[in-house]
Amino acid sequence: MEKFWIGKTLAQLTSAQWEALCDGCGRCCLQKLKNPTTGKVYYTWVACFLLDTKTCYCKDYDQRHSIVPDCLELKPDTILKLRWLPKTCAYRRVAEGNPLPDWHPLITGTPDSVRTAGIAICHRAVSEEHVHPDDLENFIIKEKF
Repeated sequence: MEKFWIGKTLAQLTSAQWEALCDGCGRCCLQKLKNPTTGKVYYTWVACFLLDTKTCYCKDYDQRHSIVPDCLELKPDTILKLRWLPKTCAYRRVAEGNPLPDWHPLITGTPDSVRTAGIAICHRAVSEEHVHPDDLENFIIKEKF
């Protein structure tokens, strides 16, 4: 398998390579809470209503920015500014000059490896459709993300 991400910046990737770099974990689709005093960001187990919590795929990927105006579009020049991206995120890892983890689908050749490694949030997250916004604090993820 071609390791197209090695020796390139994120801006040098084709759109197909950019999409392939995503491991499909769904972590960026989780609701986050920011402490107004410290600025620390806390992930919750509550996912965007467009995320299929069984598969970790967006239900309407092509239209997600129109349907969910707050859906952040990841771009090569903004990745390093988004300090809330998980340390496991392939975009963040490549931007920081780190290798992809052994479980990444581009390394293993199978998309299921992200789930097998316990990185994907599918089957653990709950859709925001089922959670009142005032209850988000009850869903803060305690484990290190």
